[in-house]
Amino acid sequence: MPTRMRFTTLRSLAATVTAVLAAALLAAAPVAHGAPQTPGAPHESRPVYSYAGAVREAVWVDTGLDGDGDGKTDRVAADIVRPREPAQQGRKVPVIMDASPYYSCCGRGNENQLKTYDANGHVVQMPLFYDNYFVPRGYAFVGVDLAGTNRSDGCADVGGRSDVQSAKAVVDWLNGRARAYTTRTGSTPVRATWTNGKTGMIGKSWDGTIANGVAATGVEGLRTVVPISAISSWYDYYFAKGAPLYDSGPEWLSDYVDSPGARTRCAAVQKKLAEGAPRTGDWTALWSERDYVKNAGRVKASVFLVHGMQDLNVRTKHFGQWWDALAKNGVRRKIWLSQTGHVDPFDFRRSAWADTLHRWFDHELLGYDNGIDREPMADIERHPDQWVTSRVWPPAGTGATTLRPAPGPRAGVGTLGLRKAAGTETFTDNPQLSETDWAARIDTPTPEKAGFVTRPLRHDLRLSGSSRVTVTATPTTSAAHLSAVLVDLGPATIRDYADAAEGITTLADRTCWGASTAGDSACFKATGAKTADVDRTVLSRGWADLGHYASDRKGVPLTPGKAYTITLDLAATDHVVPRGHRLALIVAGTDKGLIDPPAGTPTLSLDLSRTSATVPLVGGAEAFARATSGPAPAATAPGAATPGGVRAPRTLHRVPGR
Repeated sequence: MPTRMRFTTLRSLAATVTAVLAAALLAAAPVAHGAPQTPGAPHESRPVYSYAGAVREAVWVDTGLDGDGDGKTDRVAADIVRPREPAQQGRKVPVIMDASPYYSCCGRGNENQLKTYDANGHVVQMPLFYDNYFVPRGYAFVGVDLAGTNRSDGCADVGGRSDVQSAKAVVDWLNGRARAYTTRTGSTPVRATWTNGKTGMIGKSWDGTIANGVAATGVEGLRTVVPISAISSWYDYYFAKGAPLYDSGPEWLSDYVDSPGARTRCAAVQKKLAEGAPRTGDWTALWSERDYVKNAGRVKASVFLVHGMQDLNVRTKHFGQWWDALAKNGVRRKIWLSQTGHVDPFDFRRSAWADTLHRWFDHELLGYDNGIDREPMADIERHPDQWVTSRVWPPAGTGATTLRPAPGPRAGVGTLGLRKAAGTETFTDNPQLSETDWAARIDTPTPEKAGFVTRPLRHDLRLSGSSRVTVTATPTTSAAHLSAVLVDLGPATIRDYADAAEGITTLADRTCWGASTAGDSACFKATGAKTADVDRTVLSRGWADLGHYASDRKGVPLTPGKAYTITLDLAATDHVVPRGHRLALIVAGTDKGLIDPPAGTPTLSLDLSRTSATVPLVGGAEAFARATSGPAPAATAPGAATPGGVRAPRTLHRVPGR
């Protein structure tokens, strides 16, 4: 049971008591960031407002776009739950907003909740705990249906202008800059007189992606975003330097989330998506429009980023490149990194998440000086349910360190160190095998991979950030795909990210986070860590189409027998390879379940003198030299019950989902 459980039982409280508490705790005007705090100034918003008596309303915001081509500008539905008392007291409240395509088609959260409505079209159940928890604390919650979904006009354009404008228009309306109406087709305008316009956006996956996209517009009034397992560039959701990650494109995803009505009018949009995202993996204008990283310099909002380091749906390159771009542009930020796959922090660290998110929004939207901005920047799950912090991330002293492969005593089983070595290794693409197969046979010559391993480490070695692998390879065919993975070889207990639940298990009991009504419960099924005992852990991965050697943006046919050099971007992570373990680099072809195979069956020869891995080591090259020099400790042996690695990756995700 969580240590800081916030059970809220609906009881009838005298209105006078509520008013007194509200006046005492929340009547003070929000304090500017860094402003001196007067004695008695609030540090935490309290649940003093009635959730049962909250105002529930819907408005339709004009986006100014005509995505479905019907000759009328599209309106998006925004369902609102806000405390009634502040408006009665002449006070304005900030807004927490989740803009999503999933409110009617697919559901939100671990229990796949959908919006439900009363006879008047007002929301009864708002998915997730945000409204239950934050509305009694003096926030409004707004759930926006992206264009083309649920009760909104237009078409889902999968991270493009319409998607982003769906949410940005609502931020504009909250700040008095856009028009909204009381109905989808009517002419009665409505203004957001109850809010001060200060808005925080939150959401997992596609929802968090929209938060990134809106932040990248620099819209005024958006004070903070909390993207969870979110995309930062849609090209990188579908391709890795030309190598296709899925067997479909954004047109399939648009059709998947469009409402039944939208499907009848959005064929032209889906055709445009298909034509703009060719399966060649070449960069197009469609991808430029959906690349938020390039606009990180426009971001004015703070960013609290959360991602699972084993997320094979929205892969961790997304958070790595977004984080680096935000840092370069001086954006205030915070990060949580878990061992899970595509999982919400409410389901892997519930109590701490509710507490931290509460304090974050209080600081960013109410201006309370609660100290969260002076706490460590990063929380990292080192072992299941065991977390460490870093004052900054990546930690100070992290250095890009170049490791080089060298031939070993047997073909395909080489070494990994600091010195450049000559030699070649050869492998043949086998699309039936994956990274888990390669890692399981790391010490055995096999035809589908080339592996390179350090000696057992004398000291722990921490990787923190993004890696890259540069290879020079000679193919036997005109097309070839490459994979590179880093592996921690040694026994460990980890979250079972390859399980269907991606590292969690859902329990029978429920915990409650906020206030409930008959139609909207604040009580959700509890979760626990689903673990696996392993003797090897893939900690970072990257892929590429060798035909994109000269340009990330356009591939060309290869000339068999000619050498090509290409750099693969590996996913960001924070991982400690413990003393006694070994660090491995594997280079191979198709990674089954994670990229699609090329045409033909290429054999590739690696030039080891022109192949290297650049990894972010805390302590840099000196740390690596210290860990790999001197008398080697005995390799840590797998325990008797250790079954090996997790199961092979599965191609299940074409949806940046729930």
